[in-house]
Amino acid sequence: MNIEELRDYCISKKGVEETTPFGPDTLVYKVMGKVFLLTGLDSPSLQFNVKCDPEKVIELREQYPCVIPGYHMNKKHWNTILVDGSVPEKLIFEWIDHSYDMVVGGLTQKDKKLLKDL
Repeated sequence: MNIEELRDYCISKKGVEETTPFGPDTLVYKVMGKVFLLTGLDSPSLQFNVKCDPEKVIELREQYPCVIPGYHMNKKHWNTILVDGSVPEKLIFEWIDHSYDMVVGGLTQKDKKLLKDL
């Protein structure tokens, strides 16, 4: 996986926008204005932060060396994924989907309806 594949996957999801609120070197993907993935463009290798169910956070970190506590994020809710080839891309996409789904699940009923109607 490279940055273009990550970007294409994120923006293909319903209601997603790509933003750069922290400057041109950090891409932030939001669904209905809520962040579900962040990635830096200045890292030598691809890595990104995704939201995760607090009950799964530790389990994933223990099971996969490429999953570490979320860099500059709340460690209880966020993981950093190091895309180093140690896990299949399918699993990486599942972690992105999980983050997206968690954020969508936390939206207000009004925003959920707006998203559904997009």
